[in-house]
Amino acid sequence: MVFSSLVFLFAFLSIHLVVYFFAPKHFRNPWLLISSLAFYAWGGPQYLPLIMFESLASWFFALRIQSSQSASRKRANLVVCCVVLLGLLAYFKYMMFLLGNIQFLTGVPAEIPTIILPIGISFYTFQLISYVADVYRGEVTAQPAYWKVLMYASLFHQCIAGPIIRYETVQSEIDNRRVTRKDVFYGVRRFCVGLAKKAILANSCAEVADTLLPTGVGAVFSEPTLGCWLGMVFYMFQIYFDFSAYSDMAIGLGRMVGFHYLENFNYPYMATSIKDFWRRWHISLSSFFRDYVYIPLGGSRCDEVLVVRNYCVVWFLTGLWHGASWNYIFWGLFYLGFLMLERYVIKGRIPRGLDHVYACLVVLMGWVLFRFEDMGELLSVLANMFLVGGVPLTSMEVGTLFLQNVFLLAFCIVACTNLGKVLRGKLFKMAKRNTVAGVVFGVTEAITPVVLLLLSVVSLAGATYNPFIYFQF
Repeated sequence: MVFSSLVFLFAFLSIHLVVYFFAPKHFRNPWLLISSLAFYAWGGPQYLPLIMFESLASWFFALRIQSSQSASRKRANLVVCCVVLLGLLAYFKYMMFLLGNIQFLTGVPAEIPTIILPIGISFYTFQLISYVADVYRGEVTAQPAYWKVLMYASLFHQCIAGPIIRYETVQSEIDNRRVTRKDVFYGVRRFCVGLAKKAILANSCAEVADTLLPTGVGAVFSEPTLGCWLGMVFYMFQIYFDFSAYSDMAIGLGRMVGFHYLENFNYPYMATSIKDFWRRWHISLSSFFRDYVYIPLGGSRCDEVLVVRNYCVVWFLTGLWHGASWNYIFWGLFYLGFLMLERYVIKGRIPRGLDHVYACLVVLMGWVLFRFEDMGELLSVLANMFLVGGVPLTSMEVGTLFLQNVFLLAFCIVACTNLGKVLRGKLFKMAKRNTVAGVVFGVTEAITPVVLLLLSVVSLAGATYNPFIYFQF
């Protein structure tokens, strides 16, 4: 089950919220746990014991760390817990990749077992590691109740697709949270914004990208140059609206019941450097690697050789975290190279305006590496994009697709900026001083979630629906 499904919207979420708000306060956390485990089990009931075991291990070792008197025992418990959690992640996510590479080099093993990746394991594993590490650092107190650690790890708001929620963010709200009408309205509005991003924008962009960037080396190899560029531009929008949509929906769902999750995306395509991009993109993941890998290794407060080593470790792991394939590792190292260039060579010398163009082009090329796991397809697309493959510059199909989706493209460009947020803020200020502006602001605030929800439902019910079709040439 995913947030952008009619089953979730009109069955699961509706039932969950009705029971939650009518239930006695002491039953709300147990109901949240039941709902979260049911949501997780929907996609893979056989892996429910895994998240329960990882939560149990984290709960147990966090209590041992807090009760230990010596630093060495605290450290030993932290190490054992991390080995258990990362060992399970490595087995389920990377064992097939490792065996495949060994088989390629040595010819053994003869057969590689099929290991199904448990849903959300990358997110809840990192979340639990951050919890135990923060207990070790003394930044949070260990949770005495196991079932509350399990609830924290399995919250259906963010268990499947993030963001990675630190325990310190929700520690006080697990037992003491108050939901106001403002919280509910904000949560519903934020959820509807995310749902529209996914159902209308991300899905529409995905359709165009998949048409222009078909699977298979032969199909990709024959795609015109401008077709590859246009396909990657739509994929660039697709992946942003996909990822940020789930974060928006998670933040909205959390706010509906009193949790205040931190922002995970901050208009990353407005970045003026790659360093700036990663301050804005998937913030919870970036901050995890910064606080639990980069800084413990020494961060930037050490010799430059060690600083480079720290960067290498972080970006190798960042790439590997995203998937068990070489293209993700190359993607991480690609960003490592540009971050090193910015730190030691570029040093902010790119003129204003061009710096934004530079950042967008680098990010676009990074998504080429990210999209294609097959090396043949990847090389074919890169060859076509840079006129090496001998393909034509464009074609009638590419021109037609561009004209059919030019308004979608324009809307996506605007939606990637903070223009809407700025205009809403100005209208809010005007509403304080002007009665007419106040009425306009109130009406738009009231109807925006409803309109977005209706458009999203229509789009989800009819998979081919695209509201931008009415603006096509």
